[in-house]
Amino acid sequence: MGLLYSLWTESFPPSSHFSAGDIPDLAGKVVIVTGANTGIGRATAKELLEHNAKVYIASRNADKAVEAIKELKTETGKDAIFLCLDLADLTSVKSAAEEFLGKEKELHILFNNAGVMFPPINQLTAQGYDLTFGTNVLGHFYFTELLIPALLAGAKSSPDKKARVVNTSSSMSLLARSIDFSTLSDGRARKKKGQTMLYCQSKLGNVLFANELARRFGDEGIISTSLNPGNINSELKRNLSRIEARLLELILYTPAYGAITQLWAGTSSEGIALNGKYLIPWARIGAGNKVGLDSVLAGELWKWLEEQVAKV
Repeated sequence: MGLLYSLWTESFPPSSHFSAGDIPDLAGKVVIVTGANTGIGRATAKELLEHNAKVYIASRNADKAVEAIKELKTETGKDAIFLCLDLADLTSVKSAAEEFLGKEKELHILFNNAGVMFPPINQLTAQGYDLTFGTNVLGHFYFTELLIPALLAGAKSSPDKKARVVNTSSSMSLLARSIDFSTLSDGRARKKKGQTMLYCQSKLGNVLFANELARRFGDEGIISTSLNPGNINSELKRNLSRIEARLLELILYTPAYGAITQLWAGTSSEGIALNGKYLIPWARIGAGNKVGLDSVLAGELWKWLEEQVAKV
């Protein structure tokens, strides 16, 4: 009953108390949004630009990113900045972080928004990890880890002495029971688990990472949250069949709705009190998967993630 209730309330939320009009002036704030060339990320970047933030659009596809930046310029009158980032390649992640740190000393808000859902089971990351977990969790972990100095500097320079990391999870995180480390690289166990549960596992991984980040750096001014952005019509469904996509569209909202909860977490004064929280549509605190609160598992995941990036 608890799981079904959570899935229902997250899929059909009440009206939001927070809207784009409630976003404060973000002049002087430096922000990165991963996967901001489309969908929820693009909608998030648009509102950030309209409220005077300096926005880096981190994307692997330069052509799509440049096109999105041109469109956003027309819509907002503001220029976003392209940052080449392929989360499925740890070498690219390192290069992207180094490029950013060569330009900026401070980072005030990081939206770990990008993700993949149900890619073909034979697809792996450049380093041979499961593509879903490698992109959604490992890539974002490494990117965040490399940017910690800039986030700490951003916190020190902010009037509220806080920087924020907003991690996009999903209601699908509710369906995962744990992290099966044997499925994170290619092998029989990974293929047996299947695309759906690999995705659910990765979304739980987002929650566990966010909570561990909150525990480790909350006292130093980094506010870390995870969230379900809602059932949103985005390119994430590109790996579904045409019939599956059409049926899913019946319960999907536009990307502008998907941006609401992460903009609330990343920009509002209320966001200061959200460290370690799991957020749900629209701009509410949710219960989340109880496994996401397991500090032992979160510590084990953090250790595993550190080991994978140690020699990049």
